[in-house]
Amino acid sequence: MDKVLIGKALIGIAASTSLLSVQALAQQAQTTSGALHGVDMGNGVAVFMGVPYAAPPLGENRWRAPQPVQPWTGTRDAGNFAPDCAQAPFPPDAAPIRTKPSEDCLYLNVWKPAKAGVAAKLPVMVWVHGGGFVNGGTSPAVYTGDNFARDGIVLVSINYRLGRYGFFAHPALADEGFGGNFGFLDQIAALKWVQANIAAFGGDPANVTVFGESAGGMSMHMLLQAPEARGLFHKVIIQSGGGRDMTLPMPTMALAAKAGEEFAPGLDAAALRALPAEKVTGDLSMMTMTKPGYSGPMIDGRTIFGSSIDAINAGLYAKVPVMVGANSADGFPLTTDKTAIFGEYAANAAEARRLYDPDGKTPGLVVATMTSADRMFIEPARAVARALAARGHTAYHFRFGYAHPQVKAVMGGAPHASEIPYVFDTVVVRTEPTASAPGEDAVAQRTHDLWVNFARTGVPSPAWPVATAGDTKVMLIDESGAKHTEDPYRARLDFAESLVVGK
Repeated sequence: MDKVLIGKALIGIAASTSLLSVQALAQQAQTTSGALHGVDMGNGVAVFMGVPYAAPPLGENRWRAPQPVQPWTGTRDAGNFAPDCAQAPFPPDAAPIRTKPSEDCLYLNVWKPAKAGVAAKLPVMVWVHGGGFVNGGTSPAVYTGDNFARDGIVLVSINYRLGRYGFFAHPALADEGFGGNFGFLDQIAALKWVQANIAAFGGDPANVTVFGESAGGMSMHMLLQAPEARGLFHKVIIQSGGGRDMTLPMPTMALAAKAGEEFAPGLDAAALRALPAEKVTGDLSMMTMTKPGYSGPMIDGRTIFGSSIDAINAGLYAKVPVMVGANSADGFPLTTDKTAIFGEYAANAAEARRLYDPDGKTPGLVVATMTSADRMFIEPARAVARALAARGHTAYHFRFGYAHPQVKAVMGGAPHASEIPYVFDTVVVRTEPTASAPGEDAVAQRTHDLWVNFARTGVPSPAWPVATAGDTKVMLIDESGAKHTEDPYRARLDFAESLVVGK
């Protein structure tokens, strides 16, 4: 069995049993808050889990910016995941959490080559999970960092406050000077921890790549424009992170405060912080996030200044290399009724039918998926790459197009979030589909290598040119390889763009 298969087998073991069950040798690390006792996995990888990067956001710390960690004496055990952040269950989740969530959740995990010492200066990658800002965490098996560490990367995954804990405004909080995107402030605090501590794990604080998918991808846009995040990272990968307002429209602080008041009318700050956790969590999840009383992320003038495209054009983005892209079937079908789908295009319905259903035989599910994918993720990714290029930034535009045959037969391509097991090279622990397909390992290795190369050098592949202001090409990653080619979706994306910018 080769080392790749051995690593995958050990990931499978870690996914179904406690990581301590495969412990070989203890690992030690000294952080600014105290000493840690991690786990040597026996496969050339060591892991430190449940490492606090901020004080528990409980009591007086609820709805406040993350506070410093209280230093500890002795050596802290870092052999198990800490709780993921408080959330309601989301059963269809393709990356289910494996902890009991809690309001006390500001922890991160570090995977490193077991033999890497403090002088190693290895590239660092920081993963920010998705989940609509209401679900998710660092514990899902597909986010295991073994194979990044196998390939010489120090991989960090972070929790951040979700739902009303992470994104909440209320008139009673306005008197304190800030209420709003606490989850984004958590992400910035975690990156500050990385700068202060990652050298203790063999990482290079001068070579940090932050990457995320969906809500994590949207978070990348925040980090790129937030002044407080400047200098905390050096490269960014945006996976299905949108870029235009239709992906996740963000309200103003005033509108968000109205949603907060609707949730908790008439309460002062002390009464808000005394609310039971089950009340704050409620039933908020990916299935219920559009209900009244929750705003989600907001334009706060501190972490978010407006839509991504507008912020880029205004020169607000950090000038660091960016990889940005989406999946080939990256949509959320709300209906399979083609009459209703095309009816939304009004006067442009005939053109939409020509592009998405030319012979009238395309299944409604595929039409719904593709139309929403183009509006929410695929065209915005192209727009972001072009806008960055127009301002002289280095940008690489990609599209992940591989879909398991069972999935492709239904969805027509690679659905939202389906690239993640290939990026992490953790297909072996993917929850759905459970059966593997011929060639998947090669797709995973190819995809994973591009991400690793970018983290190392800022160039994912010599065969991948940087984007241009009017780019019509894209790097397609699928079962046939990775090739920079004319975008097969170009006509569709030009149409989607015209509906937004009025061309």
